[in-house]
Amino acid sequence: MRTQGKHENYEVLNLIGYGLAKFDRRFIKLFGFQTKLAFYNFIVQKGIADTIGTVKNRQDLFDPFFENGRRGWWQKGEAYIHRKIFIDSLFGSLNVNAFTNIVNFYINNKSIDANATEQISPIIRSKFRQLQETGQEVELFFMNNYKNIAYCEQAELEDARTLGDGYDFQVDVSIHYYLAEVKGVRTNKGGIRLTNNEFDKAKELNVNYALVVVFNLNEIPKMNVVFDPIRNIEFNQKVTNSIQYNYHSNSISWTKSI
Repeated sequence: MRTQGKHENYEVLNLIGYGLAKFDRRFIKLFGFQTKLAFYNFIVQKGIADTIGTVKNRQDLFDPFFENGRRGWWQKGEAYIHRKIFIDSLFGSLNVNAFTNIVNFYINNKSIDANATEQISPIIRSKFRQLQETGQEVELFFMNNYKNIAYCEQAELEDARTLGDGYDFQVDVSIHYYLAEVKGVRTNKGGIRLTNNEFDKAKELNVNYALVVVFNLNEIPKMNVVFDPIRNIEFNQKVTNSIQYNYHSNSISWTKSI
């Protein structure tokens, strides 16, 4: 079902637009087509887009970010650059053959096209799943745009995402700092969730903790920064019960071959 502001095939249309803008005719030839019009019709027949104009528009969106001789939606400046940055972060190193397999992987219901020349590796499958989640997308947007926040023009960013301590970044502003947790909302309205760890850290740091909500991700993202979010936003506690399994070996002498 299509959600407000987001095409039901949003992710694959972005991949198609990126592939057309970056690889041009090499991309469509790997699908077995000689003309873009034939490729556009193929995408419509597959049910990925309603019209060929939808496919062409997605190419126009990415054209300005590649040196391909086309201007695309140049008049919009870098309004959509975040989409290219996100796809670059996941698949930017792939050649045209490997990237085309990613698109086939999506179009064909998470199965490899019979004519594909390469297999999809586990890490590519994992990156593919990232397309459907907001976490990495909003973090990249924040990292590339935090200096646009009024009091952060001269700030320095320290990445804390792997530390697991209840925040994503430390933002150093002059002799002061605050901790930032970044969340994403696809449209202009929606709830966000804090983990217990994040909630406790926000409560502990109060005005030195900022919740950065990147919203309107489906179109042109914007940021709303809320300091001391525990005081300024109403949160309702929800308890979930889950079972986590761990597997332990016996004591092993690792000096011997197993």
